[in-house]
Amino acid sequence: MTSAAVDTIGVIGAGAVGQTVAATLVASHLPGRLLVASRFLHQAAALAADLEDMRQATASPVRPEACSVAGLADCAAIVVAARSSFTNTHTTDVRMGGAAANGLVVQALATTLRGYAGTVLVVTNPVDLMSRLFAEISGCTRVYGIGSNLDSARYRLTVARLLRVPTNAVHGHVIGEHGDHAVVCASSTTVNGRPALIPLADVRTELRSRPGRIGHGVGRTRSGPAGAVLSALQKVLALADGTEELSARHGDDWLGIPLHFTAGHAVARLPALDVGEQRQLSAAATKLRTAYEALRPF
Repeated sequence: MTSAAVDTIGVIGAGAVGQTVAATLVASHLPGRLLVASRFLHQAAALAADLEDMRQATASPVRPEACSVAGLADCAAIVVAARSSFTNTHTTDVRMGGAAANGLVVQALATTLRGYAGTVLVVTNPVDLMSRLFAEISGCTRVYGIGSNLDSARYRLTVARLLRVPTNAVHGHVIGEHGDHAVVCASSTTVNGRPALIPLADVRTELRSRPGRIGHGVGRTRSGPAGAVLSALQKVLALADGTEELSARHGDDWLGIPLHFTAGHAVARLPALDVGEQRQLSAAATKLRTAYEALRPF
């Protein structure tokens, strides 16, 4: 990891994911200041105090502070990990269960940060919808959703285990929706630089069941998303070049696509898709477009 530092990063949300993202950033030594905002200022202050203890124990240079959402306007980047309190009754399409409740939260945050000129990484689910909602309400032109990069990391890990190869030998993507309409790009996946026969049924089973197993064991996924946030921040803040699968505008739609970052600037690099994968990506785009039209407040 580069030793270069970014002046200030903000994190919105003091729940499980927000806490883990913030702690990861303190441990990473990436920002100079870390501003923490939450629905209630006392929650942000408590998290900042806990992070100060971590900073002292680890000799981290990162300075955590509590802040209002409006006070994040000068941050180089903001991570949105806020979540509404709601009961998710979905047994399938689970991430879509929070669309209405979390949409109200994201709408309020985007209104407060209208005109923000930095970069926003959205973690709040359903992330493909929430990223688009934040972008269209705030007017911010650099909004990306975390999700497909985590899916892709899980995919590469799973393929490596199934084929008994090192993880860095596997190159492949999961794109589309961060959810039930995720598209596994098996046809373009390579192992040690060569096309490989991917055990697709086993891969899909693992990708489908993994988040639920984690959630059942520890309440919800948090470390994986935090790692995905840190990796994306490295790219969007020009601390490293490379590819991240992020939710972003692609034509008239928003969905997860591979973006190659050079000096912080992103260029879409969709892999070659076979007929089945093209059909799946089209279905994901249609699903997300329809869901967003039902959600959008304007």
